[in-house]
Amino acid sequence: MKSFITKIKEIQQTEIKQKIDQRLAEFQQFQTNQKSPEDWFSEFCFCLLTANAKSKTACAIQQELGAYGFATFSHDQLVSVIRRNKHRFHNAKARYILANRKHQDIKEKIVKHKTQQDMREWLVANVRGYGYKEASHFLRNVGFFDLAILDRHVLNHLFENKMINEIPSSLNQKNYLLIEKKMEKLCSLLAMSQGELDMYLWYMKAGDVLK
Repeated sequence: MKSFITKIKEIQQTEIKQKIDQRLAEFQQFQTNQKSPEDWFSEFCFCLLTANAKSKTACAIQQELGAYGFATFSHDQLVSVIRRNKHRFHNAKARYILANRKHQDIKEKIVKHKTQQDMREWLVANVRGYGYKEASHFLRNVGFFDLAILDRHVLNHLFENKMINEIPSSLNQKNYLLIEKKMEKLCSLLAMSQGELDMYLWYMKAGDVLK
């Protein structure tokens, strides 16, 4: 555990910190009216694409489709772009995007909730294709930094550093919230938010700073 914390602190002394700070500042732009409703919906759809896919794959699809494509392309057009970028679940992801077009006002739907936890609960209950990880990921990417994004990279870190006894085969609500509590302790020791810590953990596994 101590060596794990030391490693993160060492990375904070490198140029990676500047890259992570820049990415977090980009996320915070969603909180200052610098982003349109179309930008919010684009990020919402991006996080649908990240489940069971590499982040670079989802980024490439988002870049090609853009806000316009997410909002207007037909099922076949969506499938074509998603498949061309080598996402394995092109049909399912196209269906999720179409099913969730009723949430193009996603900003208004989530900001009315009092806490980030309440925002996440609403997303999990109402968005097809979102679990706790995807909902937490979306909220982080639009500037809400208090929730853990428990993807395989993070879980592997926690297991390797004996913060959890095993990597759960499934992350139901109970498991997710229990592991998130462990992450909160780590955040406290490092004086970081969950969203910031996730960027460091992702870099330590993937060697890159994406989103």
